[in-house]
Amino acid sequence: IVPKSGTTVSRIPYAQLGEAIVIRKALEEVAVREASRRATKSQLTGLWALIERQREAAKADDRDDFHAADDAFHAAVAEAAGYPGIWRLVNQVKVQVDRMRHLTLPEAGRMLRVTKEHAAVLTAMEKRDGEKAIAAMRHHLDGLEQSLPDIRQRNPDYFVDEMGVFVLPGVT
Repeated sequence: IVPKSGTTVSRIPYAQLGEAIVIRKALEEVAVREASRRATKSQLTGLWALIERQREAAKADDRDDFHAADDAFHAAVAEAAGYPGIWRLVNQVKVQVDRMRHLTLPEAGRMLRVTKEHAAVLTAMEKRDGEKAIAAMRHHLDGLEQSLPDIRQRNPDYFVDEMGVFVLPGVT
């Protein structure tokens, strides 16, 4: 914000997104493994409630509430692991990823797919299967990473490359 001049929205630095997702995956894998071991019944029930909240938000096409419930789910996994600080760290590195995430939700079926992925994570946690929970979380977060090129292609004006140059459609 520049007084008396206006507001400028910075573009999303494309080169930073991959690294942020890698960091997030590493931290969340630790959290979900430990949450699979430590989560209480009430914590697991609370996680199911967050998934239901996501389903309701998807049905209502309420993207803001969907994102809030999505973040709450991941924060609750870290809390159940006994590592709430993991989610605080993830939040620090995923700022640009969150901006990009908002561009993914208009994709047909995306919100429902995310709720199914969360349900797979939680089902493995309930079975106390840390390795399956990690695999499900990895699959969930890989989907975001795999959508990067598509999102950039559809929204070229929202991104800059590592040199601060606009990223043009079809140019890698």
